[in-house]
Amino acid sequence: MQPKRKKKLTKKGAALVSAMIVLSLLAVASTSYVNRATGTVRVATRQSKDIITSHLCEAGTQAVLRELWRPFKVEQKFNSMDEECTGASTGSPRSSLSGTIPGVGRYSAGIVSFETPEGDTYKRVVTVRSVGWIDTNNNGNVDENEARKVVDVSAQYELARSQVFDYTYFVNNYGWMDGFGPRDLIVNGDMRANANFDFLNGSPTVNGSVYATVNDKLVPKSVGLINAAPVKMSNGDYREKYGENPRVRQVYSSSRFGAKGTNEYEKWRDFLFDSSGSMVNGRPSGSNLNDSTGVKSWNRTGTEDAGTKVTLDTSPTHEIIMPDLSDLNTYIGMSESYTNTRQTYADGTPDPNYGQEAFVEVWTTSGGGHYQRISSDGVVTGSVMLIGSDDHPIKINGPVTITQDVVIKGTIQGQGTLYAGRNVHIVGSVKYKNGPDFRGSNPTSVDTANEKKDFLGLAARQSVIFGNPAEFGDPYPLRYMTPPFTKGRYDENGNWIPPYNANDVDSTGRRKYQSTFSDSAINDIASSVNQIDAIIYTNFAGGGNLGRGGGGVTFNGTLISRDEAMVVWSLPIVQNYDNRIRERALTRKPLIDLDLPRSPVMLRSTWQDRGFSTGGSDNYVQQENQ
Repeated sequence: MQPKRKKKLTKKGAALVSAMIVLSLLAVASTSYVNRATGTVRVATRQSKDIITSHLCEAGTQAVLRELWRPFKVEQKFNSMDEECTGASTGSPRSSLSGTIPGVGRYSAGIVSFETPEGDTYKRVVTVRSVGWIDTNNNGNVDENEARKVVDVSAQYELARSQVFDYTYFVNNYGWMDGFGPRDLIVNGDMRANANFDFLNGSPTVNGSVYATVNDKLVPKSVGLINAAPVKMSNGDYREKYGENPRVRQVYSSSRFGAKGTNEYEKWRDFLFDSSGSMVNGRPSGSNLNDSTGVKSWNRTGTEDAGTKVTLDTSPTHEIIMPDLSDLNTYIGMSESYTNTRQTYADGTPDPNYGQEAFVEVWTTSGGGHYQRISSDGVVTGSVMLIGSDDHPIKINGPVTITQDVVIKGTIQGQGTLYAGRNVHIVGSVKYKNGPDFRGSNPTSVDTANEKKDFLGLAARQSVIFGNPAEFGDPYPLRYMTPPFTKGRYDENGNWIPPYNANDVDSTGRRKYQSTFSDSAINDIASSVNQIDAIIYTNFAGGGNLGRGGGGVTFNGTLISRDEAMVVWSLPIVQNYDNRIRERALTRKPLIDLDLPRSPVMLRSTWQDRGFSTGGSDNYVQQENQ
């Protein structure tokens, strides 16, 4: 019996050992699982804190960059920024800000570097260092046991060539064309408003794209819509009408300018007319309607045609910042410091004005006749009348500043921009002696030929007035140069800027639409305005009488204004874009860049993670993103 009992005891002992082995394995497995789970939690917690502190750093960076951007956008110069940031270093940060994101954490940020790259007076580069931390004890300090991160971000502020110069017609306030039929107004180029764009009581022809955008700073606010599609030519009709015209954009042909999407096409796309709207390489191409609802291609060849629209992209348009000419001293300084540094043109021929200061010259008959330089160091104090003829054109070189009015008519020779401290009065046709020719099948050859052709910029601190002011009346054109047709707006700081009123009297004792020269002096020289070869920019209104003597109006260039109030007395009016002022690429300047007004932009360039810590014994981890 004992052997049986012993055998039985042996079986029970074996079961107990097996159970103990299983329990041991389970204990090891559970310990391993707990360790792995704990490690996972630790990693997740660390990653979560890293993300949180990264966002806190970003909040601090954005706060500092925004504090610099707002005054820069309004003032459109670097004076305040230079004063605020010069001398910034890691030991002496400038423009420092601290803040809290409730329930998340805190940040502290400031500028630790500030420089002008390579002496470029149009650029400033700032580096912002930002610390973000999870303030667990809510004492406002970075404590040893609290997760934190340090980030450096570099950004470039620039007074860049303004995109307003990419359009044949640009108006900051409401864009409107009233009473024009397809043969009455023909725009060969793109049109844009920083607000709604309305075609009223008729359908003009627009051989290009139309843009509208939301603008909540205007009164009334703009929802950014185009009210109706204008008429547009087909490629064939455009070629038949304008194929031999040297002053208009060429029409697209795949055999000449490359298939859409190719490198050859990209060289030409912004300098051609193409009736067919589309998206090519991620951006609109050809002629489209662009507003707050997105990008639409459209076809409408006549008023009897209702037209069709096809949505290509739902991304809304955005506001383009207009340059501001309020500070005339900026332009006086630019004129005084200017020297023509172009020794030769692209074809190797010498620039006759190489080494010359900015100047404007007119022909005088005194002493047997000769050219007289009326500027001194690029500046004319007071007002000036400039009258040119085919035999004796007005000669210009570089940016010239006139402290009051410019009254101008006649033929122009040379390349330059006239800045007026008050108004520009165009009292007759203004024509180039040697105008550009945009025809050709090689973009380099076309640019090389046009680089030497005449170019005039007219920029007014107040307004550009067309025609003889002595002939102005109500309703034409004065009703359209006063509220409610002109609009008030708020600037970036919420300051109210009242609408332009041409009938107001300014500090000269004259109404805003009048010249500082007497009406009789203007009457002696004024003639019908039938052609304008110029790039025109005005801080306020572009308005007045055109084509008063019959014969229609041809506008070769660009009109940029806050309010537009042109009254056309004889038809048609044809507007042709001068593409020499458009950028050839993001890294290349326009063909002619004669110190036209610039707009503020801000670009972030580098982001560097200088370290993250959970607040424990772990080491900082650094990484850099360019």
